[in-house]
Amino acid sequence: MTVLVPTMGSLHRGHQALIKRARTVSKEVIVSIFVNPLQFENKEDLEKYPRSPQLDIKLATLAGATEVWFPEYEDIYPGEITTLSAGPIGSLYEGASRPAHFDGVLTVVNRLFEIVKPTHAVFGEKDFQQLFLIKGISKKVEIISVPTVRSGSGLALSSRNIRLSEIEQESALIISKALTAASV
Repeated sequence: MTVLVPTMGSLHRGHQALIKRARTVSKEVIVSIFVNPLQFENKEDLEKYPRSPQLDIKLATLAGATEVWFPEYEDIYPGEITTLSAGPIGSLYEGASRPAHFDGVLTVVNRLFEIVKPTHAVFGEKDFQQLFLIKGISKKVEIISVPTVRSGSGLALSSRNIRLSEIEQESALIISKALTAASV
């Protein structure tokens, strides 16, 4: 039994929670770290995506990963790319402002499943729309979801948070505060 934890790297406590959950399912946990260009409509955003390979290896290993895999583009897309469609749901919500983003997500996740052939894969609930779409394409891989991990301030942990200014972080907290208020 093999569990895959697909990531784009720049790991943090949220990713470690995914890896720890994976370890409860199997002793064989593969963490993939691949910044997928098909998920980015903006080349500058792709180039600025945070990368920390040495720290990623350390954090993944400490959390229980048995293998940290950094595939190259050619490993994932060795020839012509067959892009999966996220369909109408991929065009809603986050997908409305990020055209083709979810097509890219589904395409890379499908390729990772084809290559690794895991029995299970672990994803965070922070990216709920993505999780929903992945569950829809997963035929042979059992998808496990893990609740969102938040900072002490309530902000959902994300690799991109390091790019936020203090003012932007405060603005982002509005979502967390609204969710908390709605759950009362």
